[in-house]
Amino acid sequence: MAKWLIAAGLLLLLLGLILHYAPGLLSWFGKLPGDIRIDSERSRTFIPITSMIILSVLLTILLNLFRR
Repeated sequence: MAKWLIAAGLLLLLLGLILHYAPGLLSWFGKLPGDIRIDSERSRTFIPITSMIILSVLLTILLNLFRR
């Protein structure tokens, strides 16, 4: 359990550093075809379907690599 928490912490730290020092590197995330964005006068709705599918696949691959 401790190893998983350390790995998750390092991953979050790395992601935070990337977002802080290179914000344009992940600017494509959330703007993919299949991500639904509905803007009206009173509200905004954003449903990142494609982005979440890609994130799920990447996390599944990473977790399977760490598990073996």
